[in-house]
Amino acid sequence: MKIRQWFRVLGPGLIAGAADDDPAGIATYSVVGAQFGNAFLWSAFATWPLMACAQMTCARVGLVSGAGLGRAIRNKLPRWVGAVLALALFAANAINIAADLAGMGEAMSLMRCGPAMLYVAIFGIALAVLGVRLPYATIAKFLKWLALALVAYAIAAFLARPDWSQVARDVFSPSLPKDRDGWEALVAILGTTISPYLFYWQAGQEIEEQKDDGKTSEAERSNASHREIVERRQDVAAGTLASNAVMFFIVLTASVTLHAHGTTHIETTKQAAEALRPVAGNAAFLIFSIGLVGTGLLAIPTLAGSAAYAFAETFDWRYGLNERFRRAVPFYAVYIAAIAGGVVLNLAGMSAVRALVWSSVVNGLLAPVVLVVLLFVITDTKLMKGQASPWIAVVLVALTALLMAGAGVAMFV
Repeated sequence: MKIRQWFRVLGPGLIAGAADDDPAGIATYSVVGAQFGNAFLWSAFATWPLMACAQMTCARVGLVSGAGLGRAIRNKLPRWVGAVLALALFAANAINIAADLAGMGEAMSLMRCGPAMLYVAIFGIALAVLGVRLPYATIAKFLKWLALALVAYAIAAFLARPDWSQVARDVFSPSLPKDRDGWEALVAILGTTISPYLFYWQAGQEIEEQKDDGKTSEAERSNASHREIVERRQDVAAGTLASNAVMFFIVLTASVTLHAHGTTHIETTKQAAEALRPVAGNAAFLIFSIGLVGTGLLAIPTLAGSAAYAFAETFDWRYGLNERFRRAVPFYAVYIAAIAGGVVLNLAGMSAVRALVWSSVVNGLLAPVVLVVLLFVITDTKLMKGQASPWIAVVLVALTALLMAGAGVAMFV
């Protein structure tokens, strides 16, 4: 495939993968690297096929059924199941948005641009307004370019000059956590990597893409071609690989610069930014802050949009980021409410880093529930128009749900 063709294929999968490395993810990986060193580097490789499979499965739901994940769940299971999941997703996303806004606000404060809470409000209002005013094609293009903000962390990891032979040993000789803190870290990693909001967003983007191509009815959008499936598989593989590569580099950078020098607990984004000081000097805060703000701008529309998709598809509302506000008021109301909830939660004066990590833990506990429900959808040949997911995908989704549920139980036990 020519490079130009390959870049044309990139879209929903790349955006979903990049959005996975939001401020919550960056903070989680920084905390894990500082506290445990290289102990969890193996998880970047282990979670990639699981994340890619879950994302592709959700993409297939949108491509072949012509409807989003919420609608598919409603068609397969009682409506109350979809409603409960939509409500849980909204709550988890509001917490995540609050954490992301807090991280972005602190990042702007680090750059001495003003008080953090001022930027929490500015970013919240701006993203709510732009999500309502801009058409999907513009939003998608904007989000795709924001993914470049993640490159800063990969560069920083190489500049830190780690002992690559030791890194290889740590990656290829993994070990399970030995205490509650370790299991909590693993649940946070899984939650920020295999996040339930990305399941709804991935399927929802497939519908948005097809609507943008003029396929306005569910019948027109159903029964994806072999080429569409293959192209989306390449897109999802690239997006999830990039996401997990960034995860690897952030954990490694924090390990080399913080853990190795005795800083094992991070309570503020300023401490997390210190991880880059040895390799970037006085530019450390700038690199870290740009990464936090850029990924927050990428992730918050994804978080708010996925909650809006879940409600709209469950209750059969008119929806879509291409719709005018007056034609899809309930959809946009949920979108705005999710962001507004994030702004309000920041008034509680929470620690940005702890909030960022705990939002990942919440996602880690919710994800296996959504994955189990997803299994009911993808194994229904009628619902999937005779294009049900291959058995290997079903096995991997089931395995992912089992592993994430097991990690969650271990954290509490």
